[in-house]
Amino acid sequence: MEFVPKKRLLLVAGRGNLELSREIAACLGEPLGEMMLSTFSNGELYCRYGESVRGADAFVIQSHCDPINDRIMEQLIMIDAAKRASAKRITAVCPFYGYARQDRKAEGREPITARLLADLLSIAGADRVVTVDLHTGQIQGFFDFPVDHLTAVPLLASHIAGTIDGEVTVVSPDAGGGKLARRYANHFTEVGIESELAFIDKRRPKGTQNVAEAIEVVGEVEGRVCVLVDDMIDTAGTIAGAAQLLHRRGAADVVVAATHGVLSGPAVDRLRNAPIREVVVSNTLEIPAAKQWDGLRVVSIAPIIAEALSAVFTEASVSEIFHGDNV
Repeated sequence: MEFVPKKRLLLVAGRGNLELSREIAACLGEPLGEMMLSTFSNGELYCRYGESVRGADAFVIQSHCDPINDRIMEQLIMIDAAKRASAKRITAVCPFYGYARQDRKAEGREPITARLLADLLSIAGADRVVTVDLHTGQIQGFFDFPVDHLTAVPLLASHIAGTIDGEVTVVSPDAGGGKLARRYANHFTEVGIESELAFIDKRRPKGTQNVAEAIEVVGEVEGRVCVLVDDMIDTAGTIAGAAQLLHRRGAADVVVAATHGVLSGPAVDRLRNAPIREVVVSNTLEIPAAKQWDGLRVVSIAPIIAEALSAVFTEASVSEIFHGDNV
């Protein structure tokens, strides 16, 4: 008896940022698998696959968006269901990876929840994770299986390069973001835009979250177009404070680029009222109409994720998509 197996790609999506999941499926030319997802009256989540997943190479897409804990739990349940239904390999696709900021102990008696989430995905049955622009690259080390770390930097840098005119300075909102700023600067150089680097001296009061104060800018910004870059914008306190400081120091213009537009709490009002010409984010998180304004530009990352999923399915290199600039 002889049997030659065939690989079957199965794309399924949770209810977090379903529009992005549909765009990814369209880019791959594959339909989303049939999923039955519902919520019981007490808040518990239910999942059932509407088709056989036996032997499939399953990609479970879920962005950890609001309500974040429900979305994480929903993805874990979907992974568990696929495992128990005999999927051959399960890849957790997390365009936005929740709890990524809690990747170390800043004070005593704190958790490391980025590691906890990695353990949960592993225990649920994931064999691989695909994610975009983690808060810190070290989170990849929390997993005992492969992590494909994608980046939106080329996408955002290309968009911004077509909208700026004049001398450019790429600014990190804190001293720890120098590597990200350098990557943006390198992409600008590739399209013929020479740029300088600068960073903001930021202080965060001990024992606080989402509170930061921009003290001073280190680098040449006067009369220059400042591209302020970060991995995410949450309450926008850091970005708005940095933009105001750059404006006071004589910046000709301020453009903001971030992969993840969390935009929680007072973020939209802060960004609207700050001296910022444009805020450019990707659609790793769904941004409702109530949080959109004229100065916001949302660039789709679906083609990048789709290309990476195709590479994973065909056992090709993901790093080559980004020329090694995705670590």
